[in-house]
Amino acid sequence: MFPSYFRTMALLQPFVCAFLGSAVAQVPPAPPAPAPPPALPSAQNLTVMVVDYQALLQNSKAAKMVRSQIEGKRGEYTKEISHQEEVLRAERDALQRQQASLSPEALNQKGRDFQQKVNELERNVQGKRQALEKSNGDALQRIQEQMLKIIADIAKQRKANLVFQRADLVLFDQGFDVTDEVLQKLDEEMPALTVNFVAPTPPPSASASSPPAAGAGGPAAANPKAKKK
Repeated sequence: MFPSYFRTMALLQPFVCAFLGSAVAQVPPAPPAPAPPPALPSAQNLTVMVVDYQALLQNSKAAKMVRSQIEGKRGEYTKEISHQEEVLRAERDALQRQQASLSPEALNQKGRDFQQKVNELERNVQGKRQALEKSNGDALQRIQEQMLKIIADIAKQRKANLVFQRADLVLFDQGFDVTDEVLQKLDEEMPALTVNFVAPTPPPSASASSPPAAGAGGPAAANPKAKKK
């Protein structure tokens, strides 16, 4: 005779096997393996194009026309600024000759007025430089947009899936270079370009940008106390 606990284990064995069997049956199936990523094009399937970006911005008709207009406007600004500098030099020389005949207060006041004119000329020069840079940048951006459109069209025709800038490459087959083709189409589609010059805006002076001191022209100074009755 088996001991009682052996009989109990023997009686429980069918129930344990049935429970384990049902538990195993209830385990959800493993999720399907993810689909493999799309295969990258092999070297045999690559079609490459190379473009000399800087050469297009130097040699295209539109770019040359932009440079000519920018240089003309720069010469105009230079002539104007040179005239203002001559006026200031003459005023400085006159002020130096008056040092002996002016009182210290009057000399200081004239010196402050002269320095204000110098600062104004410096702001004027800075405003003209910024206007030229923006005008040139806007014109070149229009050329670049047309260039990219032409490059995209050629890449579509050749079924090219990679386009490199010549400056980023050391050695390559010259047969990949399409710069001349892009230049020809660019000159045909954009033979001329007129620069939209931005009006110079001198930056504000330090005194104009800083808030007025309290009691010196501020709201408190503009509202005197009412007289007592």
